[in-house]
Amino acid sequence: MAGRIPLVLLACGSFNPITHQHMRLFELARDHMHQTGLYRVVGGIVSPVGDSYGKQGLVASEHRLAMARLALQSSDWVSVDDWESQQVDWTETAVTMRYHYGRIAAQYHHSKAPPTNGRPSSDVPQLKLLCGADFLDTFKVPGLWRDDHVEEVVGRFGLVCVSRGSLQPDRAIHESDLLSRHRQSIFLVREWVHNEISATEIRRALRRGHSVKYLLPDSVIDYIREHNLYTQDSEMKNKDIKLRPLTKQAIQD
Repeated sequence: MAGRIPLVLLACGSFNPITHQHMRLFELARDHMHQTGLYRVVGGIVSPVGDSYGKQGLVASEHRLAMARLALQSSDWVSVDDWESQQVDWTETAVTMRYHYGRIAAQYHHSKAPPTNGRPSSDVPQLKLLCGADFLDTFKVPGLWRDDHVEEVVGRFGLVCVSRGSLQPDRAIHESDLLSRHRQSIFLVREWVHNEISATEIRRALRRGHSVKYLLPDSVIDYIREHNLYTQDSEMKNKDIKLRPLTKQAIQD
């Protein structure tokens, strides 16, 4: 793959808990980006959201990080990063992407010998946001995204979006003037083997005492049992609390 653009895929989200579907997104996206003939995927990052996000039923980040690390033990190219989850306040996706791009660029320059011609290298890996098709619908939620952040995430960095179930990412792009303007920066990946694993349904099964074997890695199931996660009580956490992005945006406005 000499001559191709090096690329790192970043997935942000709750990962509450991480599922086989979350991990499959990385494999599907890597295959697709390689098939474009333009890119060489050199890494993947899972970045769980911080506890201050305020989503109902969100267990502590220490548990979500631990489960993600257990789930990805067998991966030789996807890692788990705790920077976002360790911030005092919820961090916008654009800010998280800036941080990771800066770190990737710094690591790259540190590992490479200085250019002999004195010119800066243009081979710093690109960073793109990896997401499911339902992510595009979040751009429609009033007050959830700042327009300049959408421009930055989609226009500057780019998206790799994997289809899920009956969701139609093409329609979401068509219905948004902003997304349509950056259509060339959005890579749509078709998942032909339908996988409807949902973290929401998994939490529901767990709190009802039902089996989730083969939906999650065994190591994650063992961790959930050991720490008594996803109970009726834990699902009530943050109930009736507004998501932090909505309240933070209101303050900034």
